[in-house]
Amino acid sequence: MSSIRLADLAKQLHAKLHGDGNTIITGIASIDSAQAGQITFLSNNRFRKKLSSCQASAVVLTVDNLPFCAGSALVVENPYLTYAQIAQLMDTTPKPAIDIGTGAVIASDAILGERVAIGANTVIESGVVLGDNVIIGPGCFIGKNTCIGSTTRLWANVTLYHEISIGEHCLVQSGAVIGADGFGYINDCGNWIKIPQLGRVIIGDRVEIGACTTIDRGALDDTRIGNGVIIDNQCQIAHNVVIGDNTAVAGGVIMAGSLTIGRCCMIGGASVINGHIAICDKVTVTGMGMVMRSITEPGVYSSGIPLQPNKEWRKTAALVMNINNIKKRIKTIERKLSKN
Repeated sequence: MSSIRLADLAKQLHAKLHGDGNTIITGIASIDSAQAGQITFLSNNRFRKKLSSCQASAVVLTVDNLPFCAGSALVVENPYLTYAQIAQLMDTTPKPAIDIGTGAVIASDAILGERVAIGANTVIESGVVLGDNVIIGPGCFIGKNTCIGSTTRLWANVTLYHEISIGEHCLVQSGAVIGADGFGYINDCGNWIKIPQLGRVIIGDRVEIGACTTIDRGALDDTRIGNGVIIDNQCQIAHNVVIGDNTAVAGGVIMAGSLTIGRCCMIGGASVINGHIAICDKVTVTGMGMVMRSITEPGVYSSGIPLQPNKEWRKTAALVMNINNIKKRIKTIERKLSKN
């Protein structure tokens, strides 16, 4: 969308219009950088003072902030959500592919739905099924007997191994690898013997997977990603992990094998989660969390030592290293006190 009348935008967003509805909106920008023709939003009252100097043609805000806005506005309950909706309307991101690209190799028995697009130099192997409106970017590899649901998009250089299932309306960013072998080995007198990974990866509907994220296939049972899950860039999800519906996983998270995560969880960036444990529904793990045991109660969980100046950190580290000795000394003192 190149431009839209403010009144038409208000109608689409179910927002209450204040000001000139004939104003033409050609883009969206932050409250600091917005210029004439653009729309911005105010979602935090701390930045209310910026309204007086804002150059945007319109501002999305709540009714409480309307008196502080001298220009046109769209009044809504959740400005940040409305911003996301406007961004979707004005998104100019091109499609990963159009039609069938040069050099694409498609097996004769692959089943392609209507309006499928496949980028240049992509390989589609035997038994693959692509639903309607699927778009596969250039340089992708889609392994044997893999199924991709309608309206799912893969950006360039995505690799899907054999017998992977991806649902409808999913988005997979460039460089993601889905269905590689899990880290399965047994040591035999010093030699590592590989255990073939015989499971699959099953991904639900409306799932988004970030760039260079890897999701390993199951060893015997399947690795499963529920509906509505969002996974950021450069995450590692090991074999037999199960992630419940609508859980969010931030960048750089590492999940060990046979982990189960419930529904509606939020896993902060750079967290590490042990294998063979379970996390219940509605758990938030803050950034750089180290989860070593199962979590059975919903809530917010944190771990790790926040950044300190090096001198202070060295003292903290020394105390931590001596915590067992300190504990013994405290118990000795407690015993002596209890005898008095």
